Amino acid sequence: MVDMGSRGSACRIKKCAFDLLSMSDMSDDEDSWDLMGRDLRLKSTFLYCDFNQMISSAPNDQKKTLTDLANRLFYYIEELGHAVKIRSVPLTQNRYKDAAVVLQEVMATMP
Repeated sequence: MVDMGSRGSACRIKKCAFDLLSMSDMSDDEDSWDLMGRDLRLKSTFLYCDFNQMISSAPNDQKKTLTDLANRLFYYIEELGHAVKIRSVPLTQNRYKDAAVVLQEVMATMP
């Protein structure tokens, strides 16, 4: 039963990664920018908490790998969030492509 927390975190990480990967279609109106920004902030909060749980309960040999993956993911999410904040479609698309690569890796890594 001790592993239930880690399995729940892994499941939420995969769900958040899937949700973020599915937001590739965006329009250039005021509501879409606001919705995308709020969704990024919400998902990154869940991801942060769940990655923290996963890293702290992971065996020592996996902690560095998970930490590096989480750091790269949060870097790209932050870059994407900045692009959304300044409402630049080309920059957002570029940052989204970068984040999508790491999100795919997260999906493949989670049990």
